[in-house]
Amino acid sequence: MKKFNFRKVLDGLTASSPGGSSGGGSGGGSGVGGGSVHPGGTAGAAGTPRDEIQETLTSDYFQICKTVRHGFPYLPTALAFDPVQKILAIGTRTGAIRILGRPGVDCYCQHESGAAVLQLQFLINEGALVSASADDALHLWNLRQKRPAILHSLKFNRERITYCHLPFQSKWLYVGTERGNTHIVNIESFILSGYVIMWNKAIELSTKTHPGPVVHLSDSPRDEGKLLIGYENGTVVFWDLRSKRADLRAYYDEAIHSVAWHHEGKQFMCSHSDGSLTLWNLKSPNRPFQTTIPHGKIQRDGKKPESCKPILKVEYKTCKNSEPFVIFSGGLSYDKACRRPSLTIMHGKAITVLEMDHPIVDFLTLCETPYPNEFQEPYAVVVLLEKDLIVVDLTQSNFPIFENPYPIDIHESPVTCTEYFADCPPDLIPVLYSVGAKHKKQGYSNKEWPISGGAWNLGAQTYPEIIITGHADGSVKFWDASAITLQMLYKLKTSKVFEKQKLGEGKATAEIVEEDPFAVQMMYWCPESRIFCVAGVSAYVVVYRFSKHEVNTEIASLEVRLQYEVEDIITPEPEIIPPFPDASSQLPSLKSLSGSTNTVACEGTMKDSIPCLSVKTRPVRMPPGYQADLVIQLVWVDGEPPQQITSLAVNSAYGLVAFGNCNGLAVVDFMQKTVLLSMGTLDLYGSSDPYQRQPRSPRKSKQFAAGLTELSDSPVSLELERCKSPTSDHVNGHCTSPTSQSCSSGKRLSSADVSKANRRGPGRPPFRKAQSAACMEISLPVTTEENRENSFSRSRSSSVSSIDRDSKEAITALYFMESFARKNDSAVSPCLWVGTGLGMVLILSLNLPASDDLRQSEPVMVSPSGTVLTLKGAVLTFACLDCMGTLTHPPYEVWRDPHSADDGEKTRKRKLVMHSPSSSQDMGDHQFAVICSEKQAKVFSLPSQTCLYVHNITETSFLLRADVVTLCNSVCLACFCANGHIMTLSLPSLRPLLDINYLPVTDMRIARTFCFANEGQALYLSSPTEIQRLTYSQEMCDNLQDMLGDLFTPVETPEAQNRGFLKGLFGGSGQAVDREELFGEATAGKASRSLAQHIPGSGGIEGVRGAAGGVIGDLTRARIALDERGQKLGELDERTASMMASAEAFSKHAHEVMLKYKDKKWYQF
Repeated sequence: MKKFNFRKVLDGLTASSPGGSSGGGSGGGSGVGGGSVHPGGTAGAAGTPRDEIQETLTSDYFQICKTVRHGFPYLPTALAFDPVQKILAIGTRTGAIRILGRPGVDCYCQHESGAAVLQLQFLINEGALVSASADDALHLWNLRQKRPAILHSLKFNRERITYCHLPFQSKWLYVGTERGNTHIVNIESFILSGYVIMWNKAIELSTKTHPGPVVHLSDSPRDEGKLLIGYENGTVVFWDLRSKRADLRAYYDEAIHSVAWHHEGKQFMCSHSDGSLTLWNLKSPNRPFQTTIPHGKIQRDGKKPESCKPILKVEYKTCKNSEPFVIFSGGLSYDKACRRPSLTIMHGKAITVLEMDHPIVDFLTLCETPYPNEFQEPYAVVVLLEKDLIVVDLTQSNFPIFENPYPIDIHESPVTCTEYFADCPPDLIPVLYSVGAKHKKQGYSNKEWPISGGAWNLGAQTYPEIIITGHADGSVKFWDASAITLQMLYKLKTSKVFEKQKLGEGKATAEIVEEDPFAVQMMYWCPESRIFCVAGVSAYVVVYRFSKHEVNTEIASLEVRLQYEVEDIITPEPEIIPPFPDASSQLPSLKSLSGSTNTVACEGTMKDSIPCLSVKTRPVRMPPGYQADLVIQLVWVDGEPPQQITSLAVNSAYGLVAFGNCNGLAVVDFMQKTVLLSMGTLDLYGSSDPYQRQPRSPRKSKQFAAGLTELSDSPVSLELERCKSPTSDHVNGHCTSPTSQSCSSGKRLSSADVSKANRRGPGRPPFRKAQSAACMEISLPVTTEENRENSFSRSRSSSVSSIDRDSKEAITALYFMESFARKNDSAVSPCLWVGTGLGMVLILSLNLPASDDLRQSEPVMVSPSGTVLTLKGAVLTFACLDCMGTLTHPPYEVWRDPHSADDGEKTRKRKLVMHSPSSSQDMGDHQFAVICSEKQAKVFSLPSQTCLYVHNITETSFLLRADVVTLCNSVCLACFCANGHIMTLSLPSLRPLLDINYLPVTDMRIARTFCFANEGQALYLSSPTEIQRLTYSQEMCDNLQDMLGDLFTPVETPEAQNRGFLKGLFGGSGQAVDREELFGEATAGKASRSLAQHIPGSGGIEGVRGAAGGVIGDLTRARIALDERGQKLGELDERTASMMASAEAFSKHAHEVMLKYKDKKWYQF
């Protein structure tokens, strides 16, 4: 698409009007506002930053394209394998095709129509694939390019496709239809042959009923001129293509599901709807010479075994040195209802039943030869399940499965949040792999993974990338994502720190969620210090430290009372906060409980000071890797459940973890294991509250659902308030939860409520208060089956100038930083930046002990600085730039193993990297604070707190994610908007660099999992089972072709086995037939034009335009030109053929007219 080049105009405008107001967004909701200089921008301590800071990023550095998709194909429907190229294709219900080869070779392509894929057929060793889709279209895909594209399509108009078959080394594709007819398509031209096998010609004339749709087509391994047609009602027809008649017909009184040949072509096997297998001989087609119901119980009185579930597919594969393999899916007895889906392998007299975890979609037997008339020698079975792909080794008697090298277990438990780290420390990947490799399972096949086709190399991109996924069962997975691959490094189970809930205890527990109480809601990782922190859905935070040594220790835990009491009077000047507030403090919201005191609440009594989950009190064995250092839990207060955590930040240099929810903020010292601050949001302002909200008059009843329920001043009864539906309270911008005291269960949130908390990416509040009545409602339909994935109901305010009467305000963003806390500060100091749902930014000063020796004993002081900055909309992210415009990272502690054997004085001393020079002269006398809310971005100069630049990102929508990222040794702000726009802004001037409507938020999953990373990388969950990665970097888009794997590699087709003289003499070998002579236009004529419509494809022209640089580019352009020329010649050929046909028709009609009137006199006309 054309680049956006308004930035020069904007630069000119803003430079000429230093007193201009901020630009507004356009009506589209993604309009680019002018990044204008604030009126006080030239008078602040920062001077005129545009003269000082030379920004290097321009719009030419940005372009968006999808790079690769990882994970298991969502809702699979079809399977195909190329036995020579050794690549596998999987089709899905959404019209997607995934092609897999050796690890690293993983390609995703999509049918434009989005229709489900019915069947896939490789052109074996030709680098092409035929797909049949549910909209009755056939497509030919070119796999000889890195991004496959459609060369031809053929759309059937009058008939529905049910089955396709492409014989090996043939260019004629057999297509069976719902009406029972068989059509033949030329693969090269993708045009229908005039040769049709009509159902009424195939069956006997005496048959009065329709045989049903075609369910099977295959040519005889012995004679290519014979075609076996299986009809649904149990009829099998052996059709002679040369004489155009049926050689034989076989009838069975049960419906047919599939048919398989013996390689000699004398016998075939059918699978039926009653769980039976029938074996037929071509010499005696009157009845099957063998009928078995493999899983049927044999009746005592000699009757036929009882029928079983249908056998959906059977494969009959022969071996030279052993009995043949008969492999089928389904066919289990009806009385074993609880049995799992199974694959049965019959080898001689041995019957092995392999039980699967999910229903079987399809399976394929992998054989040594592609020739159907040779001993097949099967060596593996690929089984495609609804949610998994497994490969069974047939060469070993116990049938072990191969270890799957693909990352197809992303969805093992539903993904609830993601984080993406590009260009992280290079030693992390081997370290994580070394601790993760110890948990590998045993019992896999020792053979190499059989799907080994394609070619892949590392490419030019070498920086390490790590993706972290949080899951509904509390597990966290670390993935190596370098060079557009994905491999699991390490899995952490966060639920291990808690006691398991025993069955039957449900009524008396303090849980606030019904299912998935350990679901990961938010993650914070510091790669340099290896500190990892998790916030769970049950209102807890776990701090993990990394160690290479196993340890057996007790888990330290703290409990925090974080409840905003509306009836308490706000102290006028809470400038100095006592570091360890106690219960007798003036502010009840400062109450905190240290230690692990549990007040056991019996059923019916009010729950107070008890957490939602129980931390293990006994010593726990922790293997090498991430080990729990501290568990912090929010507790129930006066019968009210704790609110879920909406923001999280950790700093290893300070030794602090901060987290907030809709009630307030808590700061915990994880080195001393103490609570430093537990305070309601309103109390953080003190006298600096710009809205001067008045405290409420005391009232007897406490608020309930602690912020998931709206508090109203109108005299509405509590019971009425409790009975609101979880999604009815749209005006208030969040859901209400029924929490009546009479309810015997302690669980407070339905799964729909959980979804509202789980639905967003890290740092997103689970709801936001609407500040005015005129709010915009966004609702997507919620299905009960996937409500955890899809629920989306948020209210967005159109203005923040009027404040809701309710004083509750969620903490939505937290950031530890060396910064100027107050206007008159001369040097930077440790600070905690706090952003709220009302667009308020507060700076808390952190007073740390002067020396490292005192850090473990001296208390840390946390106090509000009085600084308050404002933005429009909930605050999403913070960042800090130095006076030169370079991104300043928060300080960190260099990682050291907490359980190292070498416990000398040197190892005990902490090594801190502060990121800022010691003297303020080197640092400069100012810095820039970048703050982005869901509506706008602002850059402030510190310590003057002058707003230098403001950019209104959107008026009618809101941002879902914003990150300050590095790209090409520079820095920018990347934003993802709810209306689908992806935007980047320069820093510090907030000039628009990129704005593309790229990704419509059709699903809350996208909103919840979208995240940006450095070096132009981003990702989101495109389906419940797949991660889609994309890039917004022009450089990476240009280099993408080199990074992708090749699907097609030149491989010699194996030669057919030499047949003995006698076998050849007596018809043992396969007889060839000239299909061109049978199906070509000269013999068969043309098919009816109205039957199917030929649609020329792009041939991958768009797919290869990305590689237009250097020699590759020249070759690519030449190939494009040839493709286009070929396409035009094809169209010309079609037009010529059309003209010839019409001329022929005209000539025929003229001849008929001439014959009619030849012998008549003029007066007879």
